[in-house]
Amino acid sequence: MPLADKTALVTGATQGLGLAVARRLAAEGCHLVLSGFADAAAIAALRRDIESTHHVRTIHDDGDLARPDAIERLIATATDAFGAIDIVVNNAVARHVNPIESFATVDWDRDLAVNLSAAFHTIRLTLSGMKQRNWGRIVNVSSIYGLVGAPNRVGYVTTKTALIGLTRAAALETTGYNITCNAVCPGTSATPVHETSLDALMQRTGLARAEAERQLLAGKQPTGRLISPEGVAALIAFLCGPGSRDITGAVLPIDGGWSAT
Repeated sequence: MPLADKTALVTGATQGLGLAVARRLAAEGCHLVLSGFADAAAIAALRRDIESTHHVRTIHDDGDLARPDAIERLIATATDAFGAIDIVVNNAVARHVNPIESFATVDWDRDLAVNLSAAFHTIRLTLSGMKQRNWGRIVNVSSIYGLVGAPNRVGYVTTKTALIGLTRAAALETTGYNITCNAVCPGTSATPVHETSLDALMQRTGLARAEAERQLLAGKQPTGRLISPEGVAALIAFLCGPGSRDITGAVLPIDGGWSAT
């Protein structure tokens, strides 16, 4: 396993896409720094499961990524535990829904802090170590809404679009150090927030799951099915492996054809 004994930091790692990514990187042999919120018992059970299944080490941090000082503590703790952070997957997200004129200032500020600034800070704080070791992988989880617009999601659309710019800038600054930085843009995925919407639609209409997915995604995702978190995780694992050494600054949709329409 080419990623064996590498250390991966995954933000937003306690559910959804982030959890799928964490599990896949553990399967590739990575030790894990899990950043995200959940109750202590759930975190303990998750860590036991990953460690016993994949024979890797894990630590967890529940610091608020909207705070730069919390990110600094996270990186310091991870470095103390593992000596280095080789892979950074910026997946943590905040999302708020409202028209621009009624979009709360506090929601705007949190979207910027969690979705964009946190990624900048994790990169800023790990890049010198990656350069010293002449190896590193950075993957920023953008979104289909980094490629297309949508109403009533100004914070999410803005930050996911800006994350692509951050990706390109970081990629060009690291070309001489065997470091890559790429962005992935998932479409509507089978994560808790979308599963809740799907369940509500199924209960309201009595539709079977496959037809409910087609209705939920009508006019957006041409495949008519939710994106698999495991598929996103597999793409990210590939971007961290040796086969992707010449892919950097790329923006890769995994959106069931949405961005092709």
